[in-house]
Amino acid sequence: MQAVKARVTRALPVGSIIDTCDNSGAKSLKIFSVYRNKTVKGRRQAAGVGDLVMTAVKRGRPDMRKQTVLAVIVRQRREFRRPDGMRVKFEDNAAVVLKDDKGNPKGTIFKGAIAKEATERWPGIAKVAKIVV
Repeated sequence: MQAVKARVTRALPVGSIIDTCDNSGAKSLKIFSVYRNKTVKGRRQAAGVGDLVMTAVKRGRPDMRKQTVLAVIVRQRREFRRPDGMRVKFEDNAAVVLKDDKGNPKGTIFKGAIAKEATERWPGIAKVAKIVV
């Protein structure tokens, strides 16, 4: 995992349910932990584009349901700012399910656009992504 230059607003707090945009077998995920995120005592952790999260599969194939999986956030509705001043936002929140913590995706096809910040941080996701915004 590498650093991201953009100031990504953390828009998805713990407890958020997000959709997946890959063919891993999971349809919707519930975030229950955010990796490498420190907060003030009493504040909920939150994730943004490019963050590694621990999730529970809520909907999907029967063998995937009720499993805990690692995922990376690749799209968020809340706008965030890039270093050149451009503000970016997507029409939905989406994540990609990972095989391991190295960043190798479980799915082989991604539906929709992937944020540039996520592909810069996770080279495994960048290899599979077709549309990078």
